[in-house]
Amino acid sequence: MAGEREWTLKRNCSISPRQLLLAYCALCGVSLAIASFFTWRGAWYVLAFAVMEMLAVGIAFLLFARHATDREVIALDGDWLRIELIEAERSRTFRLDPRATRIEIPAAHYRLIAVEQHGTRVEIGRFLTAFKRQQFARELRSALVGL
Repeated sequence: MAGEREWTLKRNCSISPRQLLLAYCALCGVSLAIASFFTWRGAWYVLAFAVMEMLAVGIAFLLFARHATDREVIALDGDWLRIELIEAERSRTFRLDPRATRIEIPAAHYRLIAVEQHGTRVEIGRFLTAFKRQQFARELRSALVGL
């Protein structure tokens, strides 16, 4: 159908969750090898600190990996404007009438793009810079006007 458009806005992640797991395993292996050497030499407290370090790094990596695939999908066809927000394990989908939808271009650099229709307000553009957010809001607005 003419007028079909889809935008996917996502984080700029340089490492996938699987690659992160492999890097963490390598880090743990090296850390445990060094700690084992010092433990064998009688400095048992090095092993305790190495385990605490691996636990702290593991928690940080887990938090990062949970949000590595966060994204916003905005799809426009002739009948619907579908906005899907995916954050960690949670996904929310909004279906709006594009003819009755209003796009609010953010005035301040830290504000998100507001998409509104009859009391439903969805904020998008979390993964865009302030300049790109302004650009995308204008592009989305012109796509809606073109229907």
